[in-house]
Amino acid sequence: MSDWRSPKLAVSMVFLFNGALFGTWASRIPSIKQGLQLSASELGMLLLLLAVGAILAFPLAGSASDRLGAAKLSKALALLVCPALIVVGIADNVIWLAVALFVFGAVHGALDIAMNSWASEVEKSLGRSTMSFFHAMFSVGAGLGAGLGSISAWLALHYSVFFILATLILLPLLWLCWIPWQFNSLDTHSHKSSFQLPRGSLLVIALVALCCAIGEGAMADWSAVYLSDVLNSDHGQAALGYALFSVAMVTTRLMGDRLVNKIGATNTVRFCGVTALLGSLLLVASQSLYQAYAGLLLLGVGYSIVMPLVYSNAANNTQMKAGAGLASVATFGYGGILLGPPLIGFVAEWIGLRQTFGLFALLAAVILAGAWAFNQDNALVCKNQAES
Repeated sequence: MSDWRSPKLAVSMVFLFNGALFGTWASRIPSIKQGLQLSASELGMLLLLLAVGAILAFPLAGSASDRLGAAKLSKALALLVCPALIVVGIADNVIWLAVALFVFGAVHGALDIAMNSWASEVEKSLGRSTMSFFHAMFSVGAGLGAGLGSISAWLALHYSVFFILATLILLPLLWLCWIPWQFNSLDTHSHKSSFQLPRGSLLVIALVALCCAIGEGAMADWSAVYLSDVLNSDHGQAALGYALFSVAMVTTRLMGDRLVNKIGATNTVRFCGVTALLGSLLLVASQSLYQAYAGLLLLGVGYSIVMPLVYSNAANNTQMKAGAGLASVATFGYGGILLGPPLIGFVAEWIGLRQTFGLFALLAAVILAGAWAFNQDNALVCKNQAES
């Protein structure tokens, strides 16, 4: 292995790759909706199938990570997710699209679990916090995929062709992930893994994760649709909205560790809650495309650092063992990302898309109210700094 191909770089590339494929898919949802003449409720049902596929894959991916190794599973799933996305693009009817999205959701969800497990192993081996950086790489990838999607929409390139070209462009990134990796945890076989519901302050953190994840997932799947349907933007302008959201997220995440060290985890979550609240209100009240872009930028900042802090706290909580804490909170987080978008579709069919986006203000208020539960993380940051 070349000296510069480190475990941190390898995991970063998996996050970048997965984020780029997710941004690729999300940026062309309006084109798929228009091409197959889907209603909001039909799109919501299809997104629900994607979510069901992912949730069903979570426990299987967790078990396979323990048995085969998180690194090996991450590499295999990264290869499988490419044809899964291509099949979504070539689906020419609702039934085929439903099957394709279920499979894509299952592979994508399994890759999420595997790569986060690998990231946790690398973080432990380095002896310092790196999860925020890895999540920043996912945001970089999402912005890259959305940017490419915006260009392809402006060029009137059919999404099926774009999905094929995007996977071919992104595949070389996986070469950087092919490194030997074996991680031995002292606690790997000390207890049977089982799902436990979070309790106490960890339950509050899980609820914050749920609210943040619902908003983040909805921005990925519905921001372009919102700009297209509510503000009558073209598909290129609509795809650019999610790209701006992703840029705001990654920029803030890259500065996240510095901000937490300066003002503490609780104040950081409060800052995120206030920013997300302002962004959601601006987006709902926007009458122009540029006002909506500003709202999406604020939402990107608001959602950016919350989830890395959630994972950091869950891994170091004193109420559960690390694995159980991470599993319980991750279920809330991924559940919000995957189940939120289809629920948005159902509610939008009932009260309208603009009014539905007003719900994000309530979610931001929950994030703000739950910031107190993160006060334990201040000590953990100091501990990590001292150990590193």
